[in-house]
Amino acid sequence: MDIASLSTAMSTQNILNDVSVAMLSKSLDTVEDMGDGMVKIMESSVTPYLGQNIDYYV
Repeated sequence: MDIASLSTAMSTQNILNDVSVAMLSKSLDTVEDMGDGMVKIMESSVTPYLGQNIDYYV
């Protein structure tokens, strides 16, 4: 294998690695945002007084 083709192959691999890292970083940001949203939903759904009183009419 000559130096030029080796250099091209290594450059291509470096670019692919950079793209993979960027995509993984974006995925991690998305998962963190979804987790934050889930925490907010869970916090807003906590109502300790719910179900303690029953209104009924006959």
